[in-house]
Amino acid sequence: MKTKGTFIFFCGKMGAGKSTLSQEISSQEGAILLSEDEWLKAIYPDEIRTFDDYITYSSRLKPMMKQHVQHILHAGVSVVMDFPGNTEKQRAWLKEIYTACGCDHKLIYLKASDDFCIKRIAKRAKTQPQRALFDTEDVFHQVTRYFQLPLEKEGFNIHVVCSENVEQRG
Repeated sequence: MKTKGTFIFFCGKMGAGKSTLSQEISSQEGAILLSEDEWLKAIYPDEIRTFDDYITYSSRLKPMMKQHVQHILHAGVSVVMDFPGNTEKQRAWLKEIYTACGCDHKLIYLKASDDFCIKRIAKRAKTQPQRALFDTEDVFHQVTRYFQLPLEKEGFNIHVVCSENVEQRG
């Protein structure tokens, strides 16, 4: 019987380093990396101009992505999802994916202070000008209002990583 892949996903404030760490882990694990930002940019180019636009288009992407990821996991390939798991609702959707497959999972929570995240966002806006519209301190505060820490009662295998330590490595 073929072993199913492992499902790895993230929780962390905007700018905590989720995308950076997801790339590292997918490379180390030989896993498929699926980035929400990349998929949204490819499918809905120039259509996401506001936070509400992001919510709309992200919601459209999820049903298709769920089935796609489940097929990959059933094939025995691990998946690193660079999709936010920053609210209970987002994590519940991610949980549906791996629960239906009966595969192992890992929720990596990148713990970071607001100051650390804001500095990273400002730096990213300069190095990736295409993100400057959304990579602002105002957007950080808007998004962070919804952030919910992952709780043990949600039933995840939670691995806490201090973002400041990851930054010092790279």
